[in-house]
Amino acid sequence: MKLPRMGLGCMGMSEFYGATDDAQSLATLEAAYEAGVTLYDTADSYGIGHNEELLGRFLRGKRQQVTVATKFGLVRRAGSYERRVDNTPAYIRAACEASLRRLGVEHIDLYYIHRFNLAETPLEDTMGALADLARQGKIGAVGVCEVSPATLRRAAAIHPIAAVQSEYSLWTRDPEDGVLQACRDVGAVFCAYSPLGRGFLTGTVAPLEDGDFRKLSPRFAEANLQANQRIAGIVRDIAAAKDCTPAQLALAWLLAQGEDIIPIPGTKRIPYLLENLGALQIQLSAAELARIDAALPPGMAAGERYPQEGMKGLNA
Repeated sequence: MKLPRMGLGCMGMSEFYGATDDAQSLATLEAAYEAGVTLYDTADSYGIGHNEELLGRFLRGKRQQVTVATKFGLVRRAGSYERRVDNTPAYIRAACEASLRRLGVEHIDLYYIHRFNLAETPLEDTMGALADLARQGKIGAVGVCEVSPATLRRAAAIHPIAAVQSEYSLWTRDPEDGVLQACRDVGAVFCAYSPLGRGFLTGTVAPLEDGDFRKLSPRFAEANLQANQRIAGIVRDIAAAKDCTPAQLALAWLLAQGEDIIPIPGTKRIPYLLENLGALQIQLSAAELARIDAALPPGMAAGERYPQEGMKGLNA
């Protein structure tokens, strides 16, 4: 599956990062399209369907020019962070139909398992249901999220896996511990979500609004914040030496990790969108990459990536 060098994550247009504004988000989606962005990433759980509906409004008249990626498997109630993980074939079929309807399309280009629940649903059943949807033409490629190398290889042995999506950034380098190699072994691209550390690496995270998920995040908790500020400071200093923004440096570093790594930074504002796309023009030398790796080694961030509820299904 051929994907562009950078996509757009749409989650924050519906929830998790403070107040939302559909008009502003639609304008940002249009600006992304005009700038040449062709990969748009959503999920049925983002805004409990709202994000897919919003993207569906944007897609009218553009369907053939863009790649639509969505996900199933996280079941939530409106206004609640609590979730359960459902990978049963019956749920997959129903979730796919609902996503098609909300998106206003007949075919989902890339359909991800948002999280695995291997304890309750055999992997063979989940992959079999996805293979059926592919044969019916309702989905194209299959992707998996937050998966272990072993499960990725097992899944790929049942049905081709086109993409793996997990968090990857200068403060979350977990995929380097086997997942990236497994992707290359099975021929899957890697889509990096939260490539800016949920905004932290930009050094511009303002006081968080009510309803902002980051208020629940251990890495943003006061106990870890001071230690993590050092990471943002290092990124800022290296970016200044490169004459780019911290966001652009963080994205350029990811792009330099391989042609098969696709950052999908999310934003609901046009200036940040254009700033992020500017990273495509930045080349980092071997010496600069070595400096970054030495200054920001794996495991440097203080705190878990998610609160306990959000850890469900991670590294399955």
